[in-house]
Amino acid sequence: MQKPNNMMLQTLARLIILIILSFSIYLLLAGHNSPGGGFVGGLMTASAILILYLSFDLKSIQKAIKFDYIKIIGMGLLFASLTGVVSMLFGFPFLKHFFDYFTLPILGEVELTTAMVFDLGVYFVVLASALTIILTIAEDDK
Repeated sequence: MQKPNNMMLQTLARLIILIILSFSIYLLLAGHNSPGGGFVGGLMTASAILILYLSFDLKSIQKAIKFDYIKIIGMGLLFASLTGVVSMLFGFPFLKHFFDYFTLPILGEVELTTAMVFDLGVYFVVLASALTIILTIAEDDK
């Protein structure tokens, strides 16, 4: 059986994935002050990677992207839970929100928050969970 030529789909997928990934990172970074955050950003990144899997061969993408999604889920849970535990170690309530403004060399004045670390943990959990579920269903040959 001859493999179909999906050159048009693969070419468009590269552009679409770039746009989706850019917007998902924007949502992740802006989520603690406006709508968005780790959950929506993780779902959008998972959809971009899913487009990659649909456009190209599943086996070749798995060779190129060698992530263990179960470990990424654990890392995300660790980020999210450590955000709450660290605040308790300093005598504050669980998940107490802290923020401050810092001047970084290239970016200028940037607000850094503990909610960003929590959102990053949620981002990793949602991204890896969605891809684990989708890829497990896709790999089922029955």
